[in-house]
Amino acid sequence: MKIIVATNRGGLEDDVSPVFGRCQTFTIIEAEGSEIKNVEVVPNQFANAVHGAGIQAGQWVVNQKAKAVIAGNFGPNVSSILQQAGIEMIVAQGKVKEVVEKYLRGELRSPSTPPSPYPYQPYQPPYQPYQPMPPYPYYPPPPPAIPSMSKEEEIKMLEEELRRIEDMLSAIKKRLEELKK
Repeated sequence: MKIIVATNRGGLEDDVSPVFGRCQTFTIIEAEGSEIKNVEVVPNQFANAVHGAGIQAGQWVVNQKAKAVIAGNFGPNVSSILQQAGIEMIVAQGKVKEVVEKYLRGELRSPSTPPSPYPYQPYQPPYQPYQPMPPYPYYPPPPPAIPSMSKEEEIKMLEEELRRIEDMLSAIKKRLEELKK
């Protein structure tokens, strides 16, 4: 079984990264039963992407044929990709080795599926009442602070989220200008 963990430096002694798409490294763990057999650290080639770091990293995880992926947080776009591929998403924090061992013992599970952030409604049979679409574009609220996260880690995570939102806003403004021409 292959488990991929979002990490900062990588390896079993590193901490699980509080973010998935922009983590610095991925620690790839091969396990049999409850035993860790092999560990490999690879840099996250999408960490500095202008747009879609989580989506690109999520597709990379799918291509690795992982059974589970572990991180401190997953964005809504990557969650959709990983769910469609049947990959378990484990939200956890702590040392990689301890978290993976807990997962292998069955002590960690995927959180319930979050509501879709996309501005569309799935097909509903005619007998159901009309449900209006949320205003476009819908951006989910920022993730709540993780209590055991250090102040510096939380600042870094929030700055990364702010940079991502600013990039998205810039792209929206650019597209609006193109459409107005």
